[in-house]
Amino acid sequence: MLEINDLYVYYGPMAALKRVSISVAEGELVTVIGANGAGKTTLLNTISGLLESDRGIIEFMGRNITGMSAHSITKLGIIQIPEGRGVFPEMTVLENLEMGAYLFQDRKAIRQTLEQVYSLFPILEQRRRQMAGTLSGGEQQMLAIGRGLMSRPKLLLLDEPSQGLSPLLVQSLGKTIEGLHKNEGLTVLLVEQNVQMALEMADRGYVLQSGEVILEDKASALLDNQAVKEAYLGV
Repeated sequence: MLEINDLYVYYGPMAALKRVSISVAEGELVTVIGANGAGKTTLLNTISGLLESDRGIIEFMGRNITGMSAHSITKLGIIQIPEGRGVFPEMTVLENLEMGAYLFQDRKAIRQTLEQVYSLFPILEQRRRQMAGTLSGGEQQMLAIGRGLMSRPKLLLLDEPSQGLSPLLVQSLGKTIEGLHKNEGLTVLLVEQNVQMALEMADRGYVLQSGEVILEDKASALLDNQAVKEAYLGV
């Protein structure tokens, strides 16, 4: 579904990404792990068209999307849930969710998708008239994911969804993401600093260090890899 080959992204003279090649097959959950500053968010922002690459090719479902606008990439079905959630605080929960469906005109289909989101996150239905800015961090993360799902994504890009959440909420969120992947068949590219959670739910993983992919393997193999354990799991 997604093929990235020899991708380079520069911030001035500094290469934020270099020689990055990754792939995500339809129906897979693939994770990219690495420390702060490794280039994980840069990677997602480049895929979604928020940043321009300096070299390399990005293909989605056989189509070259390199250099395409963020709006056009969204219309193709690539939806990014940004780091820090990015909800609209002065709008209600319902209005935030409706913003996710702005590409669609079929009100019946939008309503059906909304009901699906409410079934995943019942608290959002309970708080649908509440201002998004008054929600807890965990609720805002649910809202951000729910808004993304309203766009009916073919590929969901998740950027640090567990950031700032309590261990209990991280566990709950992990189960939700895993359920979307396994039960709904959603294709997911997950960027995470919670390496244990990411590798436990993913099919495959990439380790990004200083803008380069240094390891690629099945997620279970990475979880057992001694270098990964020492660098990211404290083992």
